[in-house]
Amino acid sequence: MIDRARKQQILELAERQHVKFLRLQFTDILGSIKNVEVPDRQFEQALDGEVMFDGSSIEGFVRTEESDMYLRPDAETFQVLPWTNAPGEQVARIICDIYTPEGEPFAGCPRSTLKRAIAKAAAHGFSMNAAPEVEFFLFQTRNGAPTTETHDAASYFDLAPVDLGEDVRREIVLALEAMGVFVEAAHHEVAAGQHEVDFRYDDALVTADNLSTFRFVVKNVAIRNGLHATFMPKPLFGVNGSGMHTHQALFSDGHNRFFDPDGQWQLSEKCLHYIGGLLRHAKGFCAITSPLVNSYKRLVPGYEAPTDVAWSERNRSPLVRVPAARGNETRIELRMPDPSCNPYLALAVMLRAGLDGIEKEIDPGPPVNKNIYKMSYRERRHLRIDELPGNLRDALDELEKDDLVRETLGDHIFEHFLEAKRGEWDDYIRQVSPWEVGRYLSAY
Repeated sequence: MIDRARKQQILELAERQHVKFLRLQFTDILGSIKNVEVPDRQFEQALDGEVMFDGSSIEGFVRTEESDMYLRPDAETFQVLPWTNAPGEQVARIICDIYTPEGEPFAGCPRSTLKRAIAKAAAHGFSMNAAPEVEFFLFQTRNGAPTTETHDAASYFDLAPVDLGEDVRREIVLALEAMGVFVEAAHHEVAAGQHEVDFRYDDALVTADNLSTFRFVVKNVAIRNGLHATFMPKPLFGVNGSGMHTHQALFSDGHNRFFDPDGQWQLSEKCLHYIGGLLRHAKGFCAITSPLVNSYKRLVPGYEAPTDVAWSERNRSPLVRVPAARGNETRIELRMPDPSCNPYLALAVMLRAGLDGIEKEIDPGPPVNKNIYKMSYRERRHLRIDELPGNLRDALDELEKDDLVRETLGDHIFEHFLEAKRGEWDDYIRQVSPWEVGRYLSAY
């Protein structure tokens, strides 16, 4: 709960900033941001965690007969939104954990799931720092509806006037900075209309909160510029999809535990075992980090997205890459996640997989420094390079087989996530696509 002194600070800040409404924000199992908004006369009650909502109306939460849920705010996440809805009327948001009427953390709260993983790392003497690189597309709208027409024809690192999204990206960064999110860089990506924003290293929970804030800010800034922003992993055929490469490392006592000046590649045994854990459980948590039917249209060879379970200290074709930086900047980069994932669940399963590698001293094998995309099937088999699931159905099958991932998620989230995603796959597989009509209608 928020202590009295901190609560008073928030109330005074809200009054100075003319905040008239407070959004109590939380995330559902599938990663969608939800909120309950209260007027200023209810701020004290909200900060005391006394605001209740109907959990039975939220995807995968609870049954009707046990629907009451409470929103418990995290004081450190209070931020005034960087735009005004009406003159003199500011809106603020605060991120909440979900609790039961009995005062217990709700088993279906993704933020609490990540907190449990963080506590597991702390019990081993570690804290996880993460820094995602998030890609997204900006599309034009027509009569207020989104299209798949890009707003520019620029490419990687292009400048204005070719890059027409430069001002929009700058506005996004300024809004993020105003909300306490530290951005390291922003630039145009490979595909037309595609952009990337890179986050600064931070604690895992802060990073997940920042990702949630980021998606909200990007979509709002895009709308204000007459554009549509999407984190759909593969909105266009024939070009790169959008990933969320996640840099991560473990720290203790302020020291990076992935660095060893005397180790092979200057990597510690803990770093190598962490990589081993990620590789062992990658197929099992793939449905969490790449959760859509569309995610697997991105995870195909030839578009800078990984399809093979391997690691490298150089090339970008394997699942895990170790960037060149060493010392306290030593880190590994997991290239599989995409920006449609639930950030709390994604970071939780990554962290637990890496910790499992450390606990069991899992050997990741030697790095694969050849381009895996150009290897023959026989070469990949010789090097024992496994493949990621090729579609959501296969990823869900792998999820069901991975006990560690199930334990990390907890039975409630595991079962409701699986049910929702099986339904998504069943709905998809029944559709008849334009590709099928064009391919078969005249030929058969």
